[in-house]
Amino acid sequence: MLLADLPDETEEVIGNRGYDSNRIRLSLAERNITACIPPKKNRKIKLPYNWHLYKKRHLIENMFAKLKDWRRVVTRYDRCAHTFMSAIHIAANFIFYLK
Repeated sequence: MLLADLPDETEEVIGNRGYDSNRIRLSLAERNITACIPPKKNRKIKLPYNWHLYKKRHLIENMFAKLKDWRRVVTRYDRCAHTFMSAIHIAANFIFYLK
């Protein structure tokens, strides 16, 4: 469902091994989107992927892990979506400049 809602200008999708299926890869290829998904260990024919691009996925995961240290963001104290998003922006800026 999420892949169907991708914007038209999407060029690449980075996913973990859990998304390594022929159905997902075919769906992305039909829309001319490059799949950067490492093959599962049990796949007989290992499909190529951009390892350097996949390494950048780790940076995004680290950012979400650091955001989870902010109790206000994790428990979503804010009722309004715009207030919640501003709390995420404040936390992200704080994390970025303290790094």
